[in-house]
Amino acid sequence: MSWRKEERRAERGYHHGNLKEALLQAALDLIAQKGAAGFTFADAARMAGVSPAAPYRHFRDRDELLTSIAQRGFEQFEAQLSAAWDDGRPDTGSAFERVGKAYLAFARDEPAFYSAMFESGVAVDSASGLMAASERAFGVIRAAAERLAALAPSGTPRPPALMMALHIWSMAHGVASLFARGDAARRKLPMTPEELLEAEVLIYLRGLGFSTDRSGAKAGAASGPPPIPPDDAAPSPPSPWGKPK
Repeated sequence: MSWRKEERRAERGYHHGNLKEALLQAALDLIAQKGAAGFTFADAARMAGVSPAAPYRHFRDRDELLTSIAQRGFEQFEAQLSAAWDDGRPDTGSAFERVGKAYLAFARDEPAFYSAMFESGVAVDSASGLMAASERAFGVIRAAAERLAALAPSGTPRPPALMMALHIWSMAHGVASLFARGDAARRKLPMTPEELLEAEVLIYLRGLGFSTDRSGAKAGAASGPPPIPPDDAAPSPPSPWGKPK
């Protein structure tokens, strides 16, 4: 039997024109089972029901397959963060809190995408599409940090928004990777990941001078986000971190 006949027989498992999607889904399934580093290009082909040579029609190698998955993951990630932020409605504090919860939810609900995005070893700048998708996702966190930084209490030096965004990203990612992920590597906590992240952010904001006192909340009412000055608060004095960006 010729190689081409073998290839045609192997490829009966997918519909014509859907090979790329079949390979992407097969790779996602393998990542969920074995991790981003736990499978080969041939494994993905086998899982998709095609010959080892078939994937080369759409991907140069395994890294390009992972890059495509990571890009798709960042696109979905950005969409979920954007929906949570909702341009800061109804107020900056509650919208900011929703973004943190959305970050944790994505790590929990999409462990294969999350692993491909952050744990596959694929360089974010290896492909323009992946880089752009990654930057758009981070852009949501930065936009939220910019809005929050602009509301720094009167008399408190305003921290650079980029610095705040990077710090908050690091906190959210640390909690997500250790305690909120949806695979077997998740570690146990005596609290929910959301509660841990909220506590971290409250401590962080307190260190920057934001009020985090919730004692004034009505009895029995659901606790809201940290108190934040109104959007028309007086300008902040010069910052020891340099000119706000």
